[in-house]
Amino acid sequence: MSNLKPDVFFDLSNYKHASIFDSQEYVWTALSQISFYLNSLSLGKIEVDIPTGVYLVDSHLISIGKGTVVEPGAYIKGPCIIGENCTIRHGAYVRGHVITGNKCVIGHDSELKNVILLNESHAPHFAYVGDSILGNRVNLGAGTVCANLKLDDQIVTIMQDGKRISTGLRKFGAIIGDDSKLGCNSVTNPGTIIGRGVFCYPCVNMGGIIPSHSRVRNNHNLIITPLGTDHDS
Repeated sequence: MSNLKPDVFFDLSNYKHASIFDSQEYVWTALSQISFYLNSLSLGKIEVDIPTGVYLVDSHLISIGKGTVVEPGAYIKGPCIIGENCTIRHGAYVRGHVITGNKCVIGHDSELKNVILLNESHAPHFAYVGDSILGNRVNLGAGTVCANLKLDDQIVTIMQDGKRISTGLRKFGAIIGDDSKLGCNSVTNPGTIIGRGVFCYPCVNMGGIIPSHSRVRNNHNLIITPLGTDHDS
């Protein structure tokens, strides 16, 4: 995958916030533009009833579109924009600098910060999504983690065609292209780039650049032996 521009990964034609990707050579550049983009907008427009038990922090910096359901127990901190007809479930943790499209789901015990979700993107169960971009109709299986910080705390780099590219980002999770699906308990290492239509089996730890329309799975066999036998035999 030699071209890492946004339009390789996402159809932006129906995305309200497509301008955040304008004139970018690399898709991840949008992550550093989230704060600037949100600061350029007039926030504080909440077009739905917020039930008792929802925690809104800096509500003047939160916009929520029509038809969105926010369940009691959700925590939402501004600045952020949540689109129309989304579902923010009980226990969702929106830590700020989050932009979603329409018909997105942020589920129970899912934590998001500095994230862009395109339309119909779902993180429905026990997910961590930090400093990442999820494309149209992406679905994260329960327990998915988009790790965003290297153990050595250094700038995240990308290997492309044998060359190392510095992203300039200390925190960078994953780019996940349109229609990609990650199975339960998947882990993406910092700076993982996933193309469109990728199908990832459960319990996979992945990194690097994964081409569009690929299948990703572990090459490990499940070994089952009768009780009382030598498990190493």
